[in-house]
Amino acid sequence: MKCCIVTLGCQMNQSDSERIRSVIEGMGYILTDVEQEADLIGVVACSVRQKAIDKVYSKIEKWNQWKNERPLITFVSGCILPSDEVKFLKLFDLLFRMNELPDLPTMVQQCGVATAFSVQNTLNDLEREDERTDFWQVKPTYSSRFEAYVPIQNGCDKFCSFCAVPYTRGREVSRASGDILAEVGTLIERDVKSITLLGQNVNSYGLDKPGEEPSFAELLKEVGELGKRSGKEFWVYFTSPHPRDMTRDVIEAISQYDCLAKQIHLPVQSGDEKMLLRMNRNHSVEAYKQIVADIRELLPTATLFTDIIVGFSGETDEQLEQSAQLMEEVGFNMAYIARYSPRVGARAARWEDDVPAKVKSERLVKLTEVLKRGSLAHNQKMVGKTYRVLVERADKRIEGALAARTEGKLPVRILKAPEELIGTFQNVKIVSVVELSLAGDLVEAGVL
Repeated sequence: MKCCIVTLGCQMNQSDSERIRSVIEGMGYILTDVEQEADLIGVVACSVRQKAIDKVYSKIEKWNQWKNERPLITFVSGCILPSDEVKFLKLFDLLFRMNELPDLPTMVQQCGVATAFSVQNTLNDLEREDERTDFWQVKPTYSSRFEAYVPIQNGCDKFCSFCAVPYTRGREVSRASGDILAEVGTLIERDVKSITLLGQNVNSYGLDKPGEEPSFAELLKEVGELGKRSGKEFWVYFTSPHPRDMTRDVIEAISQYDCLAKQIHLPVQSGDEKMLLRMNRNHSVEAYKQIVADIRELLPTATLFTDIIVGFSGETDEQLEQSAQLMEEVGFNMAYIARYSPRVGARAARWEDDVPAKVKSERLVKLTEVLKRGSLAHNQKMVGKTYRVLVERADKRIEGALAARTEGKLPVRILKAPEELIGTFQNVKIVSVVELSLAGDLVEAGVL
């Protein structure tokens, strides 16, 4: 028997897929990437983006046609809005939330009963008092030998007006710190080189369990101590934090340990105060700038990434200009800029989507140009210097080249290098740069 899992969306969904894979392999299925070969086929979906949901409908339409030719069981899980869940129940054989993962073998064996079970669960939304977290006990089957994702928290209590995550993932729940540290420790023993701590709001870790679990800063220190005792080289990242909960002690913790990577992804979404209020971000532009100042002071080599939305409901040209000015002032190394699109369930879906598509595209181009200028100015200062990089894969465009990233997650093309270096740290001298990426030559071991 074979199973195919299609994963859409963010790193959290990828982490969920690794646990789903473990359960399915434990049932005796062999994993395949070829959908046509599968007896059990499913998708880890993402309701946060309409494009990802459209892909789910495209997949299930094709899979259901295959049922006319051969036996096939289909399932769906992941980050799904209740409204999408109801629709999916009519299309898929099984629908389960991640907290139901330990029950998946029974669901597959009793397909009709499992569907009815999921229908009942769908009727209960965010206020369930019996929220299960035992799915975190399922050991993941990691998809990479040198990179790993470790969930530390699930759900969101922020309710940004543009975002559907609180309705897809539920309220914030922190994973037991002992389990987190045990998983990180195992990954260190396996010589994993890059570990990313995952959550919708990682820096609110522990706030739902005061006195029971450490704060996020304290958790980072415990991870840092694991790294210090191990004597091994690896980088630990986290995503995504919220500016509202980004405290100076988190930045101080990162500064104290070599294994805590000097890279911060801090979504701002807008550089305009009124837009931030409309987005229900619960932080000001000035507060965001203070966090940036703390990062520049305590982590002078850190790279800074962000997320920005253009064309949000009611956004004016002047407010867009405020975002551009913030980008100029901060000098982000990377910004994931998205055109606003309403998501059913989010509060802003009830508001008029009054910025024309053409204007949204123009605003995206404008901010992208600002990003490119800042990135190029930063990258040009790196020419002639040597940096430690993690080699990730063969370069897709140039034969004989490898793709790597610095500790700050800046992409580097190594111009001539053997593929056996994939998954290792190397020293690379930067020889040329363009906007958003660098190129360099390998440096002989011991030569800096």
